[in-house]
Formats: sequence, C-alpha cells, structure tokens
Amino acid sequence: MQIQWYPGHMTKAKRMMQADIKLIDLVIELLDARIPLSSKNPDIDDLAKGRSRLVLLNKADLADPEKNREWIKYFSDMNIQAVPVDSRTRKDFGKITAAIEKACAGKKEKDLKKGITGRPVRAMVAGIPNVGKSTFINSLCKSSSAKTGNRPGVTKGKQWIRLDKNVDLLDTPGILWPKFDDERTGLNLAYIGSVNDEILDETDLAMSLMDTIRSLYPGKLFDRYGVDEGGSTVEILEDIAVKRGCLKKGNEKDYEKAARIVLDEFRSGRLGNITLEMPGR
Repeated sequence: MQIQWYPGHMTKAKRMMQADIKLIDLVIELLDARIPLSSKNPDIDDLAKGRSRLVLLNKADLADPEKNREWIKYFSDMNIQAVPVDSRTRKDFGKITAAIEKACAGKKEKDLKKGITGRPVRAMVAGIPNVGKSTFINSLCKSSSAKTGNRPGVTKGKQWIRLDKNVDLLDTPGILWPKFDDERTGLNLAYIGSVNDEILDETDLAMSLMDTIRSLYPGKLFDRYGVDEGGSTVEILEDIAVKRGCLKKGNEKDYEKAARIVLDEFRSGRLGNITLEMPGR
C-alpha cells in the first residue's frame, strides 16, 4: 500500500518557514512518540541547521512507556535533547520550559558577552500535520491562541505567541516532505492521521495496522475486541464488525465502519499504549 501526500499549501508553508528561520534561536520539533522516525521531517532538519534544537515526543501518553525511554536515549546519543510530553495538559510545562532554557543556554551566554540582556528566546514550533503543535501551544499559553483541529493542515498561516517574558513561539503549519523514502513511513503517517483520510482506502489501512499490532503487541486486539487473533486479518475485521454492531441491511458486515473504529481507537489510545517503531529495528 504505497502512500504519498504533499498538497500545494505545504510548499508555500515550507518557503515561509525558510524565510522566517533567520529570526529564530531555537527550533522545537514535535514528533509523534508512537512513530518518532516516520514523523521526523528531513526538511526540518535541513531548515534547523545552525539553530538550537529541542525534540518533543508528543502523545507520549499513547505510546509504550518503555519505548519512550529508548527513544529519549536514541536522541540523546545524537546530542539532541528529547522530552516526552502530553500536549493536551499542562503537567509537562515545567520540564518543557526547563528544556527550552537548557537548549538555549549557549545562545544566552553569547548574548551576555555582547551585552544583550532581556531579549526573549524566539522559538519556531515545527512538525508534521496532526502531531499536536497547536494543542501544545494552547496548553502552554492556557488559551486558544493557535487554531486546533483533528484534520491535518488546520494551521495554514504563521502565528507568533508570547509564552512568557522569556520565550516567543512561532507556530507554523504542519508540513510533510515531497516523497516518503519507503512504504512503511507512509503507512505509519497514515495510521496516526497525518495523511488526509479522504485519499486512503481506510479498510486496507486498518487491516495493515492490525497486522502490525498483532506482530508487535500480541493480545492487544483480543483485549480490546475479544477477537481470535489466530485467523486472517479479514476474519478479525469481520469479528470486530459483528461485535461492534457494524452491520448493513440484511446483516451484511460493514467493513468500512469497523475499519474506522479500529483507526479511531488506535489514534485515541483506546487500543492501549502502542509504539510502532523502535530505534535500530
């Protein structure tokens, strides 16, 4: 199942970010903790060269806690500070502000040597669509300064937000890159909702996700749906359709509705804490 999605507005957004980067001290990149590599846009790496970096593993509450620790070590070994967060709450506010302070320590030291004091850190918040950037900013600012939505591509323009007297945040639209290197990257991005569902066959996508979950976390589908995981993926989806009442006229099974349930429950975490990719594997 080959997936590619790069609408025209992303090209415009990338150009805007390239123009703004000269104003930026720190690039805060949000990744999805369930797929840290697949959600890491290589264009942002190029954009952020020469700038301080901070990686936030967002939706860490939906990921496997043990794998979160592996990913933090992975980025640490690359000399990149990574912090697991749940952007829907403010419980991580303290460690995020501490991480920003640490990431910008060198910049502040240079400012002091130049006699510059009191200038706030200017941080660009970047990431792929639907990774939670606007929700993250809203939580930090305790307001609805940035638009939020459950569709990829809601944030179309740039917005500066004052976090506090020490930090100004530049929110940016979610962008992907023109061509995914491999099929697995496209699938992972589709699983979490970073690719427009309207261009996808959701039944095929859900069955592919179920195969991946069966391989990585045997028993998860049984725990959630009470289905026999030993059968074919189609048979498992049929069982889910029956158990969840996804039936059409004449008791015909509604595969599309059952597939949507599986995708929604994975994305919301109701399927349990799942990480789909691990360092070095």
